[in-house]
Amino acid sequence: MRLDIADLHLFLCVVDAGSITQGAARANLALASASERIRSIEADAGVTLLERRSRGIATTEAGEALAHHARLILRQQAQLKGELRDFAAGARGTLHLYANTAALTEFLPSRLAPWLAERPRLHVELKERTSVEIVRAVAAGLVEAGIVSNAVEPAGVQLRPVAKDHLVLIVPKEHRLAQSRLVHLTDVLNEPFVGLSSENALQDHLDYHARAAGHSLAMRIRMKTFEGLCEMVSHSVGVGILPQSIAARYQRRHGYRTVALAEHWARRQLCLCFQDWDELSAPMQSLFVHLGGRAIDSRE
Repeated sequence: MRLDIADLHLFLCVVDAGSITQGAARANLALASASERIRSIEADAGVTLLERRSRGIATTEAGEALAHHARLILRQQAQLKGELRDFAAGARGTLHLYANTAALTEFLPSRLAPWLAERPRLHVELKERTSVEIVRAVAAGLVEAGIVSNAVEPAGVQLRPVAKDHLVLIVPKEHRLAQSRLVHLTDVLNEPFVGLSSENALQDHLDYHARAAGHSLAMRIRMKTFEGLCEMVSHSVGVGILPQSIAARYQRRHGYRTVALAEHWARRQLCLCFQDWDELSAPMQSLFVHLGGRAIDSRE
């Protein structure tokens, strides 16, 4: 059989109306055209589907079978259209997003939650990477987009700031730098450090800049969590570096002091990272508008 969706729709209109005349009107077809198509459907099926009577039509057993399957097919078509609309609108599918440590721990949770809650059929796969790794991957076309620090060189990508992400030094209350307002990393390279685990993207970033300054960090202990790091510093185990927002969260509980870092790479902003706005998928555009507070014009 060579029935198409329009044929099935017309057939159901006729069956539901009980009349070819009224069915044609429901399908927005002229009576002659509808009658011809019904005859073609029956010829193609090779069996009588409708019994013509003086007061309308009645379905044969074969006609009942066709009507049953036509309803199933049209229902499935409607569901398919709905799902495709969801994909197009960014409400369904899987969104792959790379982000640095600060974005994953501080920036994204409170902002991503309400956006994702409104899209119950959308899945998000978050992966933690350093900002340098994310920029390289986006520039190479291996990753659609990410959230990075603007301390990286944005070769081949666009960066759009969405939040401050300054790094600060935290020291015990009795430390010689506890009353300082500003320090350079070179001022503390010989201090015992409390760091994060070696697979942490932020720690990789700090280790890189310490080596660039001429001395690896004197790591005394590495912790899995930011709070664990803060606990160690508060007990004078060493000093640490972490995002200002995280330092502020735990400062009252653990009682250390925070000192601003003078290096330009420490005065960071979190940025949306992508190549071309118009090439982003619908869900990524929707999320970035939500995170950035406005639509992004790639021609800017």
